[in-house]
Amino acid sequence: MVGSVPVGGGAPVAVQTMTKTETANLRATMDQIHKVAEAGADIVRVAVPRDQDVEALRTIVEQSPIPIIADIHFNHTLALKAIDAGAHCIRLNPGNIGGPDKVAEVVQRAREAGTPMRIGVNSGSLPKHLHALERSSPVEALTTAATEFVELMHRLDFHDFKVSIKSTNVPNTIASNRLLSEKIDHPLHLGITEAGTKWSGSLKSAVGLGTLLADGIGDTIRISLSTFHAEEEVKVAWEILKALQLRERGPVLIACPTCGRLQFDMDTVVTEIERRLEAYADPIEVAVLGCAVNGIGEASHADFGITGAKDEGLIFSRGKPLRKVPTAQLVDVLFEEIDKYASSRRIDVDERAAAEGAAWLAANEDATAMTPERLAALEAAEAAAHDGGDDVLAALAPLDETVSPVAGRRFTRA
Repeated sequence: MVGSVPVGGGAPVAVQTMTKTETANLRATMDQIHKVAEAGADIVRVAVPRDQDVEALRTIVEQSPIPIIADIHFNHTLALKAIDAGAHCIRLNPGNIGGPDKVAEVVQRAREAGTPMRIGVNSGSLPKHLHALERSSPVEALTTAATEFVELMHRLDFHDFKVSIKSTNVPNTIASNRLLSEKIDHPLHLGITEAGTKWSGSLKSAVGLGTLLADGIGDTIRISLSTFHAEEEVKVAWEILKALQLRERGPVLIACPTCGRLQFDMDTVVTEIERRLEAYADPIEVAVLGCAVNGIGEASHADFGITGAKDEGLIFSRGKPLRKVPTAQLVDVLFEEIDKYASSRRIDVDERAAAEGAAWLAANEDATAMTPERLAALEAAEAAAHDGGDDVLAALAPLDETVSPVAGRRFTRA
């Protein structure tokens, strides 16, 4: 337990980040803590490299809306002081804190206070005796360092801790955490250390952490980005968890990648919809599809969506048309429907408007495209033919494979 947040033991994967401010700058640090909490952080870590940071820590722990982890390096006395200041957890690298005796001092104080710890190693801070092994087998070196630290804690009869192995190398991070998960029974903290900018760092983190989480490995995650805005790390963490359906928080946006069929300014529309969805807490799915080929079938499961054309578009919900509107009004009308649902918890359907929308969809649909609806109709007709209903199959208009824009890209029909 980090404060009130469970980590491991089947609890939801906890999202954490780290403040970018000098901890002693109380106002700036608290402002950032409130921002990350609002963005969805379950836990936040603060750096404690000086005594004045410890003094600020006392107030931070009292005022923070989420649990606080004190991040300690090199000076074990700061860890002792952070525990006394009420930190909900201590982050410690046993390899750089001054040796086993000083680790034992911190462990004793943590045990007395009931304070859990995070121990672990980064690729840039391996113990000296593992440097040679790191050159030949970095994964083995990382895993060995972590297991040695775990064994040290067990010898000290301390078990209230989680473990992290982080590397700037994504494959090494994946491999070492897989190996470690087979060797120990403690919760694992995941991250790609020094991942990079918001763009590249998010991608590396999604690949590394997503792979491990999909394997069922990992109990808390931190995205490490080169940005002064810690809330951006939290947003990326949540997108990873939402993509894997491990946790829900706020809407999920589905958007087609666009192609030569596009007839409206979809990139601007998607950006506006994504921005406006940030104000909604419900975990609804919202789809933005660029043409009638993809809509509605590609996102028939979405709670709400739009599919557009040059002059008009369609608002739909859960696979059914709601109404067609001028393209310029698509976003506003979409949010009208979302707001009605948010207040009433039901989707109102105007039958006349829905029928007009269905007619618009049929008129704009590519007659040669293998949409999910057409595939379903083909399957139903074929089944009817096998049951003696050859007239149904004969009545279905054949598709001309030679003119189909997707010929050969899906499958060949006999």
